[in-house]
Amino acid sequence: MTFDRRFRRRAANGLFVGLYALATLLALSALGLIMWSLLKQGLGGIDLDVFTRDTPAPGSLGGLRNAIVGSAMMCLVAMAIALIVGILAGTWLAEYGGDSAYGQLVRFLNDVLLSAPSILVGLFVYELVVRPFHGFSGLAGGVALALIAAPVVTRTTEDILRLQPNALREAGVALGAARWVTIRKIIWRGAGGGLLTGGLLAFARISGETAPLLFTALNNQFFALDLTKPTASLPAVIFQYALSAYDDWRALAWAGALLSALTVLSINIIGGVIIARGNTRP
Repeated sequence: MTFDRRFRRRAANGLFVGLYALATLLALSALGLIMWSLLKQGLGGIDLDVFTRDTPAPGSLGGLRNAIVGSAMMCLVAMAIALIVGILAGTWLAEYGGDSAYGQLVRFLNDVLLSAPSILVGLFVYELVVRPFHGFSGLAGGVALALIAAPVVTRTTEDILRLQPNALREAGVALGAARWVTIRKIIWRGAGGGLLTGGLLAFARISGETAPLLFTALNNQFFALDLTKPTASLPAVIFQYALSAYDDWRALAWAGALLSALTVLSINIIGGVIIARGNTRP
């Protein structure tokens, strides 16, 4: 009887480990195929013109400079808003809200925003910002992206702060520090790697969003640094050029997709290195 029970447990364990390995292999294979197609189709289109010229008319020389700069500016605006709102909201949920009724309501609404379709966020910001001010703008695009990124930062901030040991909080109280001082100088520092991870996840979430930008920032064929006007973005240009009938536009779309993927991958690698160094530091 004991032998049969051990055999069943080992068989069940082997089955589940095999299924996990298979799922991991499938996911990595899909990722590898995506990266291979991006490298195959987009690597040949990346040259100096991509970074020094703006989006061209069909049959003309051009690049993606205006789209790259526009995306960077809107993502910076979005992350500045999302990090402030998300970290503060996540800290309140972890340290003050707890399991209170109001805390549960805020947590539920954050989960709703976390899974909301991005096109609905774009429509909301269109009615809230674009329509009243009678014009598309890069600031409206940044607000839309911030609404998508903030719930990610909030959730990761709450989770990582809940993992911090209570001994850190007790040590701050024992030293006579106020609760907010303990959170700012002890808890946030201890959770620095997790907070960075939350920011990286949020950036990866918004870096390829197209639908909200079509309703807010629209697009701009020319180079512009004024975020109060329609602003070019890499996802919008990729969307437009990938569906075109012109070979040169499709080549730029593949190059833009490769640049977007490499940027997200590089930022995640850099963040991982920073977190690893922080964990190994004495």
